[in-house]
Order: sequence, then C-alpha cells, then structure tokens
Amino acid sequence: MAENKDILVTENVVKRFGGLVAVNKMNFTLERGRIFSIIGPNGAGKTTFFNTISGVYKPEEGTIIFEGIPIQRLAPEKITALHMARTFQNIRLFGGMTVIENILVGAYTRLKQNAIQVVFKTKAFREEEKMAEKRATELMEYVGLQGLGNELAASLPYGAQRRVEIARALASEPKILLLDEPTAGMNPAESQDAKDLFKRLRDELGITILLIEHDMKVVMDISERITVMDYGEKIAEGLPKEIASNPKVIEAYLGRGAAAAMTA
Repeated sequence: MAENKDILVTENVVKRFGGLVAVNKMNFTLERGRIFSIIGPNGAGKTTFFNTISGVYKPEEGTIIFEGIPIQRLAPEKITALHMARTFQNIRLFGGMTVIENILVGAYTRLKQNAIQVVFKTKAFREEEKMAEKRATELMEYVGLQGLGNELAASLPYGAQRRVEIARALASEPKILLLDEPTAGMNPAESQDAKDLFKRLRDELGITILLIEHDMKVVMDISERITVMDYGEKIAEGLPKEIASNPKVIEAYLGRGAAAAMTA
C-alpha cells in the first residue's frame, strides 16, 4: 500500500496552562519528505506546539495523527518508538559523556535485547551493541564530527554540540525530525553548514523535517512551506515568498504601523 503523502496531521489541537491558552485550535499538515518551518514572535506558542506533538505535553483537545496513528495520549518514548525524534531549544547533551556515548543514547532506543540480556551482557547483546557503536560512528561522521568521538560533549564549540544533538536524534532512526531553534547562537558559517545538513537529511535519508527558527534567512532559504503562529494560533501559512509579504505576518513581527507602511 502506498504511503500517505501527509506524515503528520493535527486537528484543532488545544493546550492550556491554567487560564492561558498556549495553543488554540491548531490545524497543521506536514507532507512527507519536505522541510517545513513554524515561525512567530516570542511567546507565539511554537515550542508548546512542538512539545504537544512530541508527547511532552498532552493536549486538552484535538487529535495528532502521525503515520496514521493517533499519538496525542502517548508518552514521549512511545512516540520515539514510532520513529519521531526531536532536538530542543536549549541543548540537552550529557556534558560529561563523550560524543560517541551521547549518540549511543539515541541508538539504544532501537536495541532489541531485554533487561536480562543487558545485565548479563550476553553474546546477542554484545553483537547488537557493537552494531550500535558502528552506526553511531557513521552518524558522527555524517554530521561532520569526524575524529571527535572520544571528546567530551561539553568541550565542543556550540555549533558542534548542535551536531551531536542531531546525530543522537538520528540514531533513533526517525522518519520525522523536529528541530527547535537548531541554528540559534551559530555564526553565519555554522548556519550555512546546518542548512546544508538539513537538506542532506531530506534528500539522502528521506527524513521529513519540521523546524522552529528565528533566523529568517535560514527559514526562507530551506523551507518549502511556512506556518506562522501568534498568540497560540495559526495566522498564516504558505510558500516563503507568500509569507514574506503577508500583512498579518509583518504586523505580528513589527507591529500594526510597520505593516501598514510596508503594504501601502
């Protein structure tokens, strides 16, 4: 049976924190094999929406369908098992562990051996662990971290730490990768390298990418479609060139006066 072209669909998703509606009636569709972006001012609800998709938060209303499966009530580890991975706005590496050890954390989500085999380090477990280490090394090299496997993650430059985080996510064999502010804090050269990597993940590995990003150059350069949020709601959606000239988007970022001036 042919795969559905839409890998992720949300319908009327609502997330509240007390009396605050952080995400309100969010309808969103992500097409397979694409790079889509979600943008919006600070506090627009972007990361909350990400957290709801990935199981960190449970929505009060609405449905989230990933590969045809409702996931809005699943725990994060169950969603990861369905082949969804993510990174976070603030890097969450194990600083006291090496690069290769950090990547292996992601790989262990795919190990098939049970607890007894792990504790007693059976032959089957040792063979599977060896394969995981080989795959982790391949991923480390794929994201451009050749020769850094034994370096402590905390000792790496910021851009390299981001790459470790992405390699760790890739180790869980995702079909969809959620990236939260992946180029934040990067210099222009690092941002360009990151954009090139994201395109390779789509084109070479067939991974669908959804990112939150404040760097509009990054967004406009790599996004095939953009969704704009403000005050928890979707206010616009379309191609990059459509979003760049949308009065509602300009107003959300620059204020009503600027929007009027730019569209006059």
